[in-house]
Amino acid sequence: MSVSFERTQSVAIIGGGPGGYEAALAAAQLGAEVTVVERAGVGGSAVITDVVPSKSLIATADAAVAIAGASDLGVQLFAKGKDGKPLKPEIAINLGAVNRRLLSLARQQSDDMRASLVEAGVRIVSGHGRLEGPHAVVVSTGPGGTDFDRIEADTLVVSTGSSPRILPSAVPDGERILTWTQLYDMTALPEHLIVVGSGVTGAEFAGAYMNLGAKVTLVSSREHVLPGEDRDAAAVLEKVFKRGGMTVLGKCRAQSVERHGDTVVVTLSDGRTVEGSHCLMAVGSIPNTQGIGLEEAGVQMTESGHIQVNRVARTSVPNIYAAGDCTTFIPLASVASMQGRTAIFHALGDAVIPLEPRRITSNIFTAPEIATVGWQEKDVDEGLINGVVHKLPLAANARAKMMGIKDGFVKIIAHSGSGTVVGGVIVGPRASELIYPIAIAVERRLTVDQVSRVFAVYPSLSGSITDATRAMHIVDQTGAVTG
Repeated sequence: MSVSFERTQSVAIIGGGPGGYEAALAAAQLGAEVTVVERAGVGGSAVITDVVPSKSLIATADAAVAIAGASDLGVQLFAKGKDGKPLKPEIAINLGAVNRRLLSLARQQSDDMRASLVEAGVRIVSGHGRLEGPHAVVVSTGPGGTDFDRIEADTLVVSTGSSPRILPSAVPDGERILTWTQLYDMTALPEHLIVVGSGVTGAEFAGAYMNLGAKVTLVSSREHVLPGEDRDAAAVLEKVFKRGGMTVLGKCRAQSVERHGDTVVVTLSDGRTVEGSHCLMAVGSIPNTQGIGLEEAGVQMTESGHIQVNRVARTSVPNIYAAGDCTTFIPLASVASMQGRTAIFHALGDAVIPLEPRRITSNIFTAPEIATVGWQEKDVDEGLINGVVHKLPLAANARAKMMGIKDGFVKIIAHSGSGTVVGGVIVGPRASELIYPIAIAVERRLTVDQVSRVFAVYPSLSGSITDATRAMHIVDQTGAVTG
């Protein structure tokens, strides 16, 4: 669908991360004059210091695990010693080389994204942007720096992202006490990495460094890791962590983190201390919304500093939109991208489908991965939806047996009356890929019967999805699954 304007529309975007990038491309496609103001580089922190490098690190850790576990499949690696006898080589991780590769990949991705914007005719301005009322963006050399550009536009999009939360009692020094953006300066594996925070970020990095060969202690203020996720999925991951040698300290809040020379000491709220070589602080993030003129422009904010937006990414000011981690929506790169496109479609009069949080797919890149979409089992338990749940362990899957997969499952949540698929969880290798058919079922309101009748390759991990939905064929009026 093409959109024509009586006059050329202008769009100014603060932040070139996933939300700003997609907003710029969409606006250029619709014929608008587009300017993007970005201080760090196109792609923002998601590409340069967060999603791209972290998931690349995890891919390296997955490769190390695959090599280490190859002997279970009958593949053995040996080298001959001087006497001709076989030697079993050890897996060695050159973290300096790994990190150089990660940062190189991130920069390449940023450069590719910048080239795409330039090709689309988007003007890119390097600097710090702030709103000057509802129709202008002022660009400066930095916070409190010299202003050098002023951009007037019909539509403004704020996509400034977020930054790691810093606790006064555990201030990072960039060497021993670190945020997740500072991990890539390390040249060798930490002897003992203490991870404070057992949410998504903490769990991903704790698992990655454990699989790379580091000693890891995970400090969780809650009883279990991943407290906000599916309880069965969290239980599987915690079992894998402990089996791999990780120390998981549950119901322990970190009171303070101090550096003593080449060691760090984490003091827990119960008085105990944990000593390690490095500490990663993964205690959440804060939106980058301070000092950029939002309040002065009349944009409604939450107490936490997030920008209040509706389902089309519109703020309280009609021509100002916002996307990504700086908003009240789910902090995912995929969500930021969709918000950016949705904002432009709405602002410029193209067809738009408001975002529905219950249809957003998310993934945790641990090993095994955890992917979710839609309503969850806890929602059924709490009576928020009249649904039924069926879980099928991956260990029963023929392809999983061939691949040596022991951990994981497929869980389907369906409406008890119609059998419509309303949610799902997959725990296993490449769950981020396997969740897609369930996401389609949720989006298109397919029933378990309709999903079960789609041919799946045999043998395949995706076959567990059809097996699970086939088991849910008969659903009686009491909500019990039979058959």
